[in-house]
Amino acid sequence: AKELNPAIGYYDPLNLAALNFWGSGDEGTVGWLRHSEIKHGRIAMFGFIGYIVHENGIRWPWPLATSLPDYSSFEGLSAQAVWDALSLESKLQIILVIGFFEAW
Repeated sequence: AKELNPAIGYYDPLNLAALNFWGSGDEGTVGWLRHSEIKHGRIAMFGFIGYIVHENGIRWPWPLATSLPDYSSFEGLSAQAVWDALSLESKLQIILVIGFFEAW
């Protein structure tokens, strides 16, 4: 990368490319970093799409389940306000599921 752009090189503020993750050598470390970058980029895109869908008022056309309460309590709220309206248990469940998938 330095040869292609000698003025800037590449962006690596934590100097991760110089590390050797799990004794896998340079090739394994760079492969893991590339895989991680692609995965986190896709998750960020999914999150942005979810935000845009919610902010534009796009909703599921029918109830998700007959035994659960409807989502009318979230009507008219922004995405940030919906997060604030969730209970602590709901937030912890979301964070734990994301953490599980991150570790998997």
